[in-house]
Amino acid sequence: MAYRLLVDGLHERLAASGWTDVRPAFGFVLLAARDGGTTSTELAVLMGTTKQAASKLVDTMAAAGYVARSVGEDDGRQRPVHLTERGIELLAVVEDIYAELEAEWAEVIGVRSLERLRRDVVRVVRESNGGELPPVRPTW
Repeated sequence: MAYRLLVDGLHERLAASGWTDVRPAFGFVLLAARDGGTTSTELAVLMGTTKQAASKLVDTMAAAGYVARSVGEDDGRQRPVHLTERGIELLAVVEDIYAELEAEWAEVIGVRSLERLRRDVVRVVRESNGGELPPVRPTW
């Protein structure tokens, strides 16, 4: 429920700021492409969907101007997905909104409690996954 509260709050604030076409699934692509290109195949694994579903999501995001495909350097068949300037701007806005949401949580439970909560959740996730943080989505 806490996760849902954050995601819903994020999307309400995005819409209020004029980002009305952003869907929750965009976050997976934004984060995956943040530090360099990613492929539809890699996105499908990350999201736990088919390659076709991931490709369709990329198409939607490309049509909205958040990402662009390029030709792979080593393999011309690959079409790496990169953030556009608009995608980079969206990611920055998302990070700002999450900081606001966290600050609101800190007002309720205190900064130290929020830091402890984050640390404890990370610890539980690591312990459940052999000491490592797992991918965002499982790769069954």
